[in-house]
Amino acid sequence: MSKEVVKKVKSTDIELKDKLVAIQRVTKVTKGGRHFSFAAIVVVGDEKSVVGYGLGKANEVTDAITKGIDDAKKNLVKVSVLKGTVPHAENGKFGGSRVFLKPAAHGTGVIAGGAMRAVLESVGITDVLAKSKGSSNPHNVVKATIDALAKMRDPLAISRQRGINLDKVFNG
Repeated sequence: MSKEVVKKVKSTDIELKDKLVAIQRVTKVTKGGRHFSFAAIVVVGDEKSVVGYGLGKANEVTDAITKGIDDAKKNLVKVSVLKGTVPHAENGKFGGSRVFLKPAAHGTGVIAGGAMRAVLESVGITDVLAKSKGSSNPHNVVKATIDALAKMRDPLAISRQRGINLDKVFNG
C-alpha cells in the first residue's frame, strides 16, 4: 500500500474566496457571570482545485471569522478536479463523520448538505453526488470532505505512478 501524498499549496499569488460554514457561541460561566466567545469555521478556495479550512476563536464574531480565514490560508490543499466533478468515487472520514463523494454528469449540480457544499463549491466542483453519514458536526464534516478530496487521483497521476500509458489506465 502506498501512502497518499497531500500537496500543500502556498496562498501567495492565488485569489481565494472565503465561505463561512458555521459560527458557534461558547459560554463560560464564571463567578462574575456568563462570558460569551465565538468559534467560526471558515473554508477558503480559488474555485480552481485549491481549498483550505480554518477555525478562529475570539470574543467578537468578526474577529473569529478573520482568524478563521487566516488559519484556512495556512492549510491549503491541491485537489484533483476533472471536468467540474470528482475523478472517481471516494470515502472520507474524520472523527465520527463519514462522507461519500461520487462523480456526476454535467448539469447535475452539487448535491450535498451545508458543510460539504461549502467545501465542494470552494474547490470549484460543479457536479457531484455527496452523502454525509455519521456525525453532522460541521467541523468534522469539513475535515472528512477534505480528506476524501485529498485522496482523489486523476488518470494522469495513476498512469505515471504505474509506469503505463494513459490508454491502459482506462482499457485495462
